[in-house]
Amino acid sequence: MNEGPTPSPGTDLTLTLSALELSLLQALRRSGGGPVSEEELVRSTGATPDGVRGSLERLRSKRLVVLEERLEEVLRLSDRGTATLSRGLPERRLIRLLQQGPRSKRELLGEELSEEELAAAVGQLRRLGKVQPGEVLSLTGEPPEELPEEEALRRVQEGGRPGDDTVVPRLVKRGLLIRDQRAHRSWRPSPEGLELPLEGSGPTSLGAITSDLLRGGGWANARFRPYDVRAPVPRVQGARAHPYREWLRQVEEVLVGLGFEEFRGPLVELEFYNNDLLFMPQEHPARSMHDMFFVEGAEGQGIPPKLLRSVAAVHEGRPLPRQTQPLSSGWQTPYKEEVARRVVMRSQTTAASMRYLATRPKPPFRMYSIDSVFRYDPLDATHLIQFDQCEGVVGRRGLNFRHLLGLLTHFANALGIKDVKFQPTYFPFTEPSVQGFVRHPKLGWVEMMPGGMFRPEVLKPLGITAPVAAWGIGIGRLAMVALGLNDIRDLYLDDLPRLSTSRV
Repeated sequence: MNEGPTPSPGTDLTLTLSALELSLLQALRRSGGGPVSEEELVRSTGATPDGVRGSLERLRSKRLVVLEERLEEVLRLSDRGTATLSRGLPERRLIRLLQQGPRSKRELLGEELSEEELAAAVGQLRRLGKVQPGEVLSLTGEPPEELPEEEALRRVQEGGRPGDDTVVPRLVKRGLLIRDQRAHRSWRPSPEGLELPLEGSGPTSLGAITSDLLRGGGWANARFRPYDVRAPVPRVQGARAHPYREWLRQVEEVLVGLGFEEFRGPLVELEFYNNDLLFMPQEHPARSMHDMFFVEGAEGQGIPPKLLRSVAAVHEGRPLPRQTQPLSSGWQTPYKEEVARRVVMRSQTTAASMRYLATRPKPPFRMYSIDSVFRYDPLDATHLIQFDQCEGVVGRRGLNFRHLLGLLTHFANALGIKDVKFQPTYFPFTEPSVQGFVRHPKLGWVEMMPGGMFRPEVLKPLGITAPVAAWGIGIGRLAMVALGLNDIRDLYLDDLPRLSTSRV
């Protein structure tokens, strides 16, 4: 704990103390040297809480007081927890339904429980041995009058602590309880503060000239405190960009230096641009709700009719308009326009590439886009629900797969990343396709640079005849390697002290 330099011998420190500082030091000395809470000091001095805290910090900088801080865990109900307690936990609602007799899961979903709530309720009651697994659920034995989770939520709502602390992690994980920390700050006089003579210190000293002193002329006879040049001053950090955003700016400089132009597409996108134009079958697993977020109550508009007919023909294995032979056998399933018009949160920036290519079909071109995408991924050191991708397309006569590998390698090297390797992979919309890996010092080889050459089924409906190379880099993972991070969530830190003293 840094409390400032020791006063020089013979210095009259009382001249550097304000009236409130003197009052606080006297109140602390009356306590006999024991700790006194800030709340008690506010009551005893009659000053504002902010004034008391500021004066105590100044006393600490002069080594006259010592801070003692204790952190206490505080539990509170989340908004979801309050609503759930009022309506009843899913397991309690399931008990009420099963008390009427055995029910199938399909029947239960049509009553008071959503699919997520039913899964949670069955899991909790199975843990208590009150239901058996299966498609038809029934109660085993008499249910408890109050579940441990119900008791814990009720006690927290009443301002107490749960009777069983083991249920707290489960309730926090379910989003029903929130863990907070409350700091209890107490102060006591230091040895210097106890020995400092305070009596006979003379009239009150002022710290600054106020407008009232100037208007009334009282400043002429006032006594002002001299500056305490020994007191440490706070370190002021200059404004700076967030390290991750600054690194992304450097990425853009590299791409612009390679001749790329920026293009941005909408975050809320049609499945037509997000998937269909990429020759991804409409029943592809990656298009399920487990990978994409769907926007309810919205129907997409603005698909050019000619382009829609061409994409439908390619998916169904029919010739394009004014052509006699199909490009391939397609997916052998009927193409559904209502699926193409569904609205989703963009799951890949390749949707931006499709919008770009749909309006600029003539090569040569080089385009990049760095923007957010959304996927239903579990959160861990390398996955987020919302993250950034760096999309790129290059189109020109004579372009081939070797050029793509060289471009990806050069791009990584330009960002200071030397360990890069590639292996073949599969994507519905590129052939050949590649997955690029970058070595992370702690996580090992991390996949982050997928790419390939667009298939004719992607390019022909757009009227593009030149070869086009494309990639969609997980730019956040690349930033982890470049910035020396072990967790992708650290890219979005809002911890100002840490941000001001580290690379991120």
